[in-house]
Amino acid sequence: MTIRQVKRAHVMTIVAAAALTLAACGGGQNNTAVQGSGEPLSGPVVLDGSSTVEPLSAAAAELFMGENSGVNVTVGTSGTGGGFKKFCAGETDISDASRAIKDEEKKLCTEKNINFTELQIANDALTVVVNKGNTWIDCLSVVQLKKIWEPDSTVTNWNQVDPSFPDVPLGLYGAGADSGTFDYFTGAINGKEGASRKDYNPTEDDNITVQGVAGAKGALGYFGFSYYEENAAKLKALKIDNGKGCVEPSVKGAQDGTYSPLARPLFIYPSDAALKKPQVERFVEFYLEKNDDIVKAARFVPLTEEQKTKAKDALTVLKAKAGK
Repeated sequence: MTIRQVKRAHVMTIVAAAALTLAACGGGQNNTAVQGSGEPLSGPVVLDGSSTVEPLSAAAAELFMGENSGVNVTVGTSGTGGGFKKFCAGETDISDASRAIKDEEKKLCTEKNINFTELQIANDALTVVVNKGNTWIDCLSVVQLKKIWEPDSTVTNWNQVDPSFPDVPLGLYGAGADSGTFDYFTGAINGKEGASRKDYNPTEDDNITVQGVAGAKGALGYFGFSYYEENAAKLKALKIDNGKGCVEPSVKGAQDGTYSPLARPLFIYPSDAALKKPQVERFVEFYLEKNDDIVKAARFVPLTEEQKTKAKDALTVLKAKAGK
């Protein structure tokens, strides 16, 4: 079973639990009516973008469609950059992103008259993983990670990272260049988004990274915290030292930023035009209202109360801009 299938199974478990809760309360919001019309919600909601955020949006979609059978929510995975291209072309209602939108992407949206608002929907801790058989390392410094991943790196063996490490070939796995995970990791470690050595195994499918690292004693890779949690029996997560001591990836570290510099926010970007569609407006509201259930279903790091308030306030402003 792939990671995505595992996550979808978790989502369906949460959906079933939510349905039981609604039944116990005597109903729920099934087929929510369009405000002022008495008609149930219907029509499509189209999302695309980050493969990291996909499990979150898939969870939101499953839960929302469980309460609104007339709405069809689809979630694509073109990568954060690919998702913004579609979004700024007006092809999607909402863009999933594992990093903030870039200036050149904002410009592209402006040229196409696509206005939007950034809404944080979860936290993440980019996790550096090694093979379970790796007994020589529990923590890597940011300096060492840069030595491994910088564009002109010639490091191909663990003893080149540190002479005390054994003579074991270093195999590298990571996100593809269209991924927001790639942008965030390279920016945080190498100081510039997109700056990375090219002789590694890039992929948009984190399951490939799991298989690659689990299959070679000297392998190393990186991806989102939830993917590590799903595969903790196969992989070993490293602590990261940003000059203040080794810190392990964790919920607390992602929320308070102490897991630096690899703690990151995750976003959705709904457009003003899309929010004029009742089913999209309600879906985005639902995404924030049921955020704890959605994050739990997808096994991500939840928002803090302060982050929840900020997101809801931003949605209120966005709805006002859209004439709601």
